[in-house]
Amino acid sequence: MNNYYSDLHIHIGRTITGKPVKITGAKSLTFTNIIEHARNEKGLNMIGIIDCHSPEVIMEIAQLMETGDVTEHPEGGLQYGDLTIIPGSELEIYDEHCQGPIHVLCYFPNLAIMEEFSIWLSQHLKNITLSSQRIYVSGRNLQSKVKELGGLFIPAHVFTPFKSLYGKGVHRSLEEVFNKDQIDAIELGLSADTAMADQIKELHQYSFLTNSDAHSLKKIAREYHVLHIKGPSFLELSLALKGEDGRRIEANYGLDPLLGKYHQTVCSQCFVPFDPEQNECAHCGSTKYIKGVADRIAELKTADASPANRPPYVHQVPLEFIPGLGPKMLGKLLDHFGTEMAILHEVSFENLSEIIPVKTAELIMKAREGKLNLSAGGGGKYGKISH
Repeated sequence: MNNYYSDLHIHIGRTITGKPVKITGAKSLTFTNIIEHARNEKGLNMIGIIDCHSPEVIMEIAQLMETGDVTEHPEGGLQYGDLTIIPGSELEIYDEHCQGPIHVLCYFPNLAIMEEFSIWLSQHLKNITLSSQRIYVSGRNLQSKVKELGGLFIPAHVFTPFKSLYGKGVHRSLEEVFNKDQIDAIELGLSADTAMADQIKELHQYSFLTNSDAHSLKKIAREYHVLHIKGPSFLELSLALKGEDGRRIEANYGLDPLLGKYHQTVCSQCFVPFDPEQNECAHCGSTKYIKGVADRIAELKTADASPANRPPYVHQVPLEFIPGLGPKMLGKLLDHFGTEMAILHEVSFENLSEIIPVKTAELIMKAREGKLNLSAGGGGKYGKISH
């Protein structure tokens, strides 16, 4: 078995004919552009494209299969050269059991099952062509349908203040909304890491995943994970999430939570740090605030440590966050070293400094080692790296 780079939360911005899918996604995020970019520039081995329920996306995949550019993997997934694509769907649940809307990810082994799921969805959505739509069935009913079709069910970015399981979706426990035995993994989101999530005891039974939630090509693999499996396929992914037969999540690579957009509690008017115990913002006097992930997890805390078998979470800064590393300099690095995964993990300081300024090469090495100075983000604004 070997290790493979994987990012399972990538949006489609537009169909091949230019129609919107994820309205906030970049127009360049077509299915074809995503698979080319993920394989050739990012250096990923497996990706999840989570807007594949849209009929025009299904049509584009079918056309790529007719030409032989994309084939079906015998163990599930779609093959584009040495890249495996897991077709999926992001949906919003807001039934009578939810305190607020919750986003979830559903993945399927092949295009035929994805199309069957899309037909079923069209009976329960207002607009089947768009991403992240509200589905008018309960969370448990959706889980049952996904499992009936042999799919995987993963709550998405579970701590973000809006549209997530613990952000506003439930009061205390996931069992308020879901069948705990039909959850395959938990997606952490950009503002939390493993140590934070494991403060909630009921999550100890699940694998954790870090994914990019990419809304543009450059955001692909800003967070990702490494799978220890025989090869990238739907079956091997399923085994890794369960930790069966020697398969496992080897590691998660994600932003230090301080860089996430919702780490600290901030004033909803002026976005400075807000202390809820003070009842009003010390800067502008507003009484309204956006509760940060750190404070929300503190409210829910039921455990002090991670389970013994939890894989490491590596704090890593994406190349686009590195001060001074613009598109032209990144292009130079890609020309010389092939992919972003190679630059982030493998290329030596000496080789980097032959291509880019020594100061920038030093920052990449510090990012690799988790030694950059950070200031916290909140209220929808990313944290920052200070030199």
